[in-house]
Amino acid sequence: MHEIEKILRKRILVLDGAMGTMLQRHQFTEEDFRGKLFKNFHKPLKGNNDILSLTQPEAIAEVHRLYFEAGADIVETNTFSGTTIAMADYDLEDYVYQINFESAAIAKRVANQFTQQNPEKPRFVAGAIGPTNKTASLSPDVNNPGFRAISFEALRKAYKQQAEALIDGGVDLLLVETVFDTLNAKAALFAIEEIKEERNSSIPVMISGTITDASGRTLSGQTAEAFLISISHIPLLSVGFNCALGAKQLTPHLEVVSNRTELAISAYPNAGLPNAFGEYDQTPEKMAQQIETYLQKHLVNIIGGCCGTTPDHIKAIADVASKFSPRPIPKLETSYDPYPTKHFECL
Repeated sequence: MHEIEKILRKRILVLDGAMGTMLQRHQFTEEDFRGKLFKNFHKPLKGNNDILSLTQPEAIAEVHRLYFEAGADIVETNTFSGTTIAMADYDLEDYVYQINFESAAIAKRVANQFTQQNPEKPRFVAGAIGPTNKTASLSPDVNNPGFRAISFEALRKAYKQQAEALIDGGVDLLLVETVFDTLNAKAALFAIEEIKEERNSSIPVMISGTITDASGRTLSGQTAEAFLISISHIPLLSVGFNCALGAKQLTPHLEVVSNRTELAISAYPNAGLPNAFGEYDQTPEKMAQQIETYLQKHLVNIIGGCCGTTPDHIKAIADVASKFSPRPIPKLETSYDPYPTKHFECL
């Protein structure tokens, strides 16, 4: 059993908050994004946060430090868009391995510093694997619904490269997150299982879906329960949801999955819903108050924040989480008859 699995049985683990929100405070210019490495690059790079691990590594390390100081047990690497698919927009496919490796190494160095300071509270690094900017099960062209902008095989190859680099860089676990298309996620999970078999590795894997709106479904049309069922054949550390919704709006979806799986449950919602200007302005106190509902109902084992959250939000969440015991992992009956002939007669 991995160390993090043992800890999950004892207490609620706290995940970090938003990376992008923190980086926006620096107001980096195009020159800052380029650094020395990309000084003469032929395309604009401003807005590509992942390359800041190469050009502004201390800024990335500082974000990790702030979240650990706030009480986070786990920080995510700065690699949400770290695939050749997403980096193709910037012609940076050749730098994907380096971006992921260095991002993992930066986070791991900071995590080790905090673990050495307090061995009773070990800190972990999750390799962040985002959904890419293409979808395998939906067409981007309303006039050609059968068209697909990406194949499962192309996704598998891209995800495998990213996951290998993250593991080489020293991550403790992998987090397939913000899943809006489960077929994309299955490509990532397939690639990770390949790596685990090839390397004889048992690295833990988290998965986190995104309920896109009040319909209660992912972008590819799955309810929370359907999403859970569709990935339940893979050995995972946890399943949960992040992004799109605030803590209050996410509650019913956590209630659906919490009693239907023996996996740990994670949740890292946004700081409320965006205002008229697209900004998140929910206070740390208000967010922690809403998340306390999860804890009172024993819905989660891992809790954190997504868009708009800061170290102040994570500190408030960590303070509340410390007062509650984790969700007990239920023991479920696993019998399943794919051909329930006893329920019907052939005429």
